[in-house]
Amino acid sequence: MSSKPVVVYGASGYTGRLVCEYLREYGIPFTAAGRDADKIQASMDANVAGIETADYEVVEVTHDVESLTELFRGSSVVCNMVGPFSKYGPEVVEASLAAGVHYLDTTGEQDWLITCDETYGADFAAAGLLLSPGVAHMYTTGEIAAELCLEQPGLDTLDIAVFWGGSPTIASTLTILINAATSKAFHLQQNSYVEFEPGQGLMPLVVPGQHELAQSLPWGGTSHPVWYKRDPRVASCKAQGGVFNPALMTGVPQIVAQALEATKDMAPADRDAALTEVAAQVMNVMPPRENPRLNKSLDSVHASGPLGRAHCVIHGNQNYKQTGLLQAFVASSLLQQAPKRVGFASASKAIGHRELLGQLRAFGLVAEPVITRQGH
Repeated sequence: MSSKPVVVYGASGYTGRLVCEYLREYGIPFTAAGRDADKIQASMDANVAGIETADYEVVEVTHDVESLTELFRGSSVVCNMVGPFSKYGPEVVEASLAAGVHYLDTTGEQDWLITCDETYGADFAAAGLLLSPGVAHMYTTGEIAAELCLEQPGLDTLDIAVFWGGSPTIASTLTILINAATSKAFHLQQNSYVEFEPGQGLMPLVVPGQHELAQSLPWGGTSHPVWYKRDPRVASCKAQGGVFNPALMTGVPQIVAQALEATKDMAPADRDAALTEVAAQVMNVMPPRENPRLNKSLDSVHASGPLGRAHCVIHGNQNYKQTGLLQAFVASSLLQQAPKRVGFASASKAIGHRELLGQLRAFGLVAEPVITRQGH
């Protein structure tokens, strides 16, 4: 049983250790958990700034509902960093529900969000618990921009673009491949899920603040269409995004296409093993710690309605640090007060988009949003 209020499951990974870093900055005791205690401790010692002043413990746990339930009892919030979430998430969610704790993760896997919504959402709501997958820069910061636009009534369509400077982590690379092999990507059109054209490929997008067009992908459909499907203000929502590096963006569809072709006739277990091997060839080292001069982020949302428009741009930096901060702040908020919503809900709906923005601003990770409105 955890003796700390927050459990970071998968703490040794790139994002997990950033969550631990920001929990330490908020002064929140945490349990760093995973399959290998020695690996976790080594990661804490080598990669978490100021770890010597943190109140934490390291716990080794096997990945099954019973073991995870026993670990989570005694805590209040679980930050799950173990993906692909569609593959490893169910045990963690079921254990969180059994232990009576709030659940957060960093997923962008649309099929996993739909599963959380449709399979687990009602049970979490009945227990008074928050089930909030996708608390991460690529989704939450873009949602903050969307919510700022939607403060203007009468807007029902969201066109979202998310870009960042950097590269996917080891875990993210594997997730991209498995997600592409096992699930479809949807956008929201008049309150219904509509599949992205599978062969669409790269699409050029206009990016505020630069003359050059950027190349984008649906990126699995992202979290936004799922979050807004049950929002009475929004009827349609589409999100595209990517990294600023054109060469890396050009390579992603080619790598995915080759991996899918090579594994299309394999049994699921063999396919996952083969995709894991491909992912390791693409990215098998941790990215370096982010540099705000290099690792910039941009979230742009055009919101429109019959007679009105709004556009919000949020320029920021260090998208993985944004993720770590968002996870830690949502956990901190949940420890101190009940969320605005229980069950399946995004961080913006459960905690408040202006509260989240305030933390990103306070820690120097995003600039003041630039908002323009028409018909207001």
